[in-house]
Amino acid sequence: MTTTKPVALVTGASSGIRKAATLALDNADVGANGAAEEISADQARRVFDVNVFGLMRMTRAVLPRMREQGGGRIVNVSSVGGFVPNPFMAVYVSTKHAVEGYSESLDHEVREHGVRVLRVQPGPVNTPFDANVAQADAQLEVYAHQRGVFEDVMRESMRGGEAATDVKPKSRYLAGSTAARVAVLRRVAPARFFDRGVRKLNRMTG
Repeated sequence: MTTTKPVALVTGASSGIRKAATLALDNADVGANGAAEEISADQARRVFDVNVFGLMRMTRAVLPRMREQGGGRIVNVSSVGGFVPNPFMAVYVSTKHAVEGYSESLDHEVREHGVRVLRVQPGPVNTPFDANVAQADAQLEVYAHQRGVFEDVMRESMRGGEAATDVKPKSRYLAGSTAARVAVLRRVAPARFFDRGVRKLNRMTG
């Protein structure tokens, strides 16, 4: 789902939310590819409105009912970009860092009410997400070459529901082998080594 409409309009009616809310999955996602300098504040705001504020609106719509009934599960789809850098996706990655911080903090707030807030962190996968990715609206020639390299890397990486049902849910679920490998490297590799790995993966010099 990709929308900035109020939650009640998207789900049908606010009364429907109040009747039953045991599971809420937020998969709203739009992207913006390009160097951070190439993305205007207006474009960044639109990405944040769907990826972050849309998720917050949905959460506030379903939480009251979940608390009242003494249980529920909110599953927020984040990204491997929620815990690692990704050049030429700075704005998108920023939204996923926000989703990570919001979801993990919220999980602690509502757990005593029987509600869990979980995160799914997919790596690059071949999905229709590309249709929701906008190119930077203020492109600069100085970034043109490396932006093209980034697009090639992303195309190559994309070749090729436990969170809702686990009795003892984990706070996060990695989706895909790439996400799992990157998570391990982020945790155990020295910062300098990991930094070099990011640049090598994205074919960047220096």
